[in-house]
Amino acid sequence: CMKTVTFIKPEERLDEIKAYQIGKAYKYTWGIGKVKYGGYSVEVKKIIFVCHGNICRAPMAEFIFKSMANNLGVSDKFSVCSRATSDEEIWNGVGQPIYPKAKEQLLYHGIAIGDKKAIQLKRNDYYEADMFIGMDSANIRNMKILFGGDADYKIHKLLEFTGSNSDVADPWYSG
Repeated sequence: CMKTVTFIKPEERLDEIKAYQIGKAYKYTWGIGKVKYGGYSVEVKKIIFVCHGNICRAPMAEFIFKSMANNLGVSDKFSVCSRATSDEEIWNGVGQPIYPKAKEQLLYHGIAIGDKKAIQLKRNDYYEADMFIGMDSANIRNMKILFGGDADYKIHKLLEFTGSNSDVADPWYSG
């Protein structure tokens, strides 16, 4: 899911997505296409949403993000996909489709999903993507283990962008 991306200044957009504080040391303003780390900006070329099995939360986040970007007319500015930290939903090399209840909710809201299948996160993804957005603390921990840390501050938890450190509940268990 790699693309070349053109970016604009977030302060020029009224429809920007804002992230107020990530962790304790890094403050972001995430507009349509640009992330500010402290005092400097970094272009976002590829975003990977991550959850445990890549059949519920991460694919939902992926397709909701794609739908939002499409509705704003900026879908060509982002490369977005999703991955799993485990291989539990990948059998004999074949990923399972999106969890039926998650698929049902996306379709109910008019969000197309295609034939998405679970894909496992790999170590070299760290060097190919610009941002990883995990759904819970376990995803964050597992990504840091897989990647050998996060020296470039690419790993974030989804709800940090709302000012919360909470986890996104897993529909596999919560319905």
